[in-house]
Parts: sequence; structure tokens; C-alpha cells
Amino acid sequence: MSGLPGEQQIASSSSSSSSPPDVASLSLDPSPLPTPPAVYGLTLDERFALVRSIGEECIQEDELRNLLEKKPNPICYDGFEPSGRMHIAQGVMKTINVNKLTSAGCTVKIWIADWFAQLNNKMGGDLKKIRTIGRYLIEIWKAVGMNLDNVVFLWSSDEINSRADEYWPLVMDIARRNKLPRILRCSQIMGRSEQDELTAAQIFYPCMQCADIFFLKADICQLGMDQRKVNVLAREYCDDIKRKNKPIILSHHMLPGLQQGQEKMSKSDPSSSIFMEDEEAEVNVKIKKAYCPPKIVEANPCLEYIKYIVFPWFNSFDILRQEENGGNKTYTSMEELIADYETGTLHPADVKPALAKALNQILQPVRDHFKKNNEAKELLKSVKAYRVSR
Repeated sequence: MSGLPGEQQIASSSSSSSSPPDVASLSLDPSPLPTPPAVYGLTLDERFALVRSIGEECIQEDELRNLLEKKPNPICYDGFEPSGRMHIAQGVMKTINVNKLTSAGCTVKIWIADWFAQLNNKMGGDLKKIRTIGRYLIEIWKAVGMNLDNVVFLWSSDEINSRADEYWPLVMDIARRNKLPRILRCSQIMGRSEQDELTAAQIFYPCMQCADIFFLKADICQLGMDQRKVNVLAREYCDDIKRKNKPIILSHHMLPGLQQGQEKMSKSDPSSSIFMEDEEAEVNVKIKKAYCPPKIVEANPCLEYIKYIVFPWFNSFDILRQEENGGNKTYTSMEELIADYETGTLHPADVKPALAKALNQILQPVRDHFKKNNEAKELLKSVKAYRVSR
């Protein structure tokens, strides 16, 4: 997973037609995107296993297999709100997932949802700040090793403006076909709840995100479990318009915060997250203070970091300790590590320094990039000065 990133692609589309699109006819798109070698020498079973490994949940596995069999380079949709500094789940886990997808022959469209961040009042709705954060995030993915050969970054404001005649009729049709309570149930995608006092813009947000899937002609929605509800809305919309080719939902695991009871990392709480440009000493302190109860595997954030970041990156996990404490050991599977942890053979005092060392090794190229590249350095300086708004 540590190959050098390719050249960054920022694509923009031109307006296609002056008449509103027939949303029911939107189909899988033979898009003029970089076409990877058909299957990189992988069998269908190997491609399926590689793509499926990304998801904690897949809706539907038979549809995914059929898609990979029929389409050499399916379109995968991933997106993010530029809303502050990047934590390790968004940086490293996304890099791992994107590299798996492109290795299996997929083209990944990463939707830089600047308008959505503005709708959700991130950075106080300041679009200039939001776009600065978007550029900073792309710099991180370049530095950490995302293979960008078959990745296209698309700015939502640019794309929507250039194809407004296609986008807004689609949004309006989705809004027209859904009752308000159904849309409110999707508020989780914005980090909100149905009980929050939402603005009209935030109510409109799920209709737009649902439209994005069809606008980008995505075959696979590769997003976190917290985005599941709007992806299901997209499949329901296909039923409404009698569209056979439904987007396949591949929902990845959500890493918890570092403190006890934190189901999700929070950018507004620095103690809950490892950020991608954290210095080595900061990582060491955060991991040292992290919740990691002896013999308890469930809801243990340190073990989750090992499972979802360290093992996929290195394929192993190295423990360094004195002979009287069991000596050095290299784990090659999570199952083996869990077995030792549950019995107490592996102690938090062994796990934490090893985890910090592994994370620092992954993050060092990012630190180097933001120190040596002047443009990246200025971007980071700006982003750190911004106040994160919920």
C-alpha cells in the first residue's frame, strides 16, 4: 500500500445538453476516464474479494459480483466535506480502500463536496476557506501514498455549475418523490440527528447527495456506515423510476475516537483523533492516553487502529518487549493478536508503544511533505488557523 502516488487529476465536465435529462434512463457510463488494464491479471474471484474486503457491509454481494464480471472498470463514488484537519481514518483508511479499488480495476471519483460543506455551515459557510481545506486534503492523500492513476477529484460546485441542466432536475425529482420524514432520517450523513434544529439547506442536502450518485454515474457507493441511509435512498429511488441498475452500497467501518465511549472521531476534539500531520510526540501522547483496557477487545480503539490501519498497511504488527515480558513477537493476523490479548499474554503496555511506532511510520511522509513543500506548508498553516464549526 505504500506505492508512490500518481499525478493528481482535477477534472471538470462540460455541459452536455440543454434539455433536462430523463432520470430513468441514466445508465452505467462508458465515461472518458483513464482505463486501467482490464483486471490487472486478477481473476473475477480475486477482484470480488479485493473490492468486498473494503466494506463492513455490502448491498448486494451478487450485484457486486455481476458488475465486476460485466464491467472491467466500474465507477466508484467517494466523497467528503472539506471541514477541517484530516484524521487518520479519512487519510490512511481512505488511501487503503482507494488503492484496493484501483488495483481491482475500478476508477474512483472523489467528490470534493465544497457546496455541501457550505450547506452544512462548515467553516461558518465560508466557501473560500472550504476550498482551501479541500486542496489541503488532496495534498495529504498525495503524500501518504494514494495511487492517483485512476482517481479523479471533482469539485461539486464546479461540476454542478457546468452541468446544472442535468443536476437540478434530478435533485428536484428525488425531492418530489420523497416525504419529509424520509429525508430527515438521512440527517445522520451530515453529522446531525432528526432532533437537531436543521436549516432548510440541511434538509435539501440529502436530496443533493442522493442525486450525486446518479450525476457521477456511480456503480459503487464507497462511503462510511454513517452514509448508509442516503445510499439506501438512492436504491429506493431506482425502484421509483424503474431503473434496473442500482448503485451497489459498500459501506466501510467507522473508526472510533481514542477515548472511552467515542463511537466516532471528532475533529473538534483533538484528543479523540490522530491527525495526519500530527508530530511524532503528539501521536505518542495520544496513544499513551487512549482507552485500552486489559483483556477487553470490544470497543477498544487501540485494537481497532491495529485491525483497520496497521494490518492492512504492513500485513503484520511488531511487538518489542523485554525477554522477561515475553520477548519480541510479530503478529501476522488479527485473530492471533486478539487471542493473546484476551488471555493477557499481550498487555496494553506492549500494544501502545508498538501502535504509536507503526502509526508514526505511516505518517512520516506526510509530515515531511508539509515541511518541505511550500504550498503544502501554507495550506496547513491556513487550515490550522480556522475554527472548526459543527
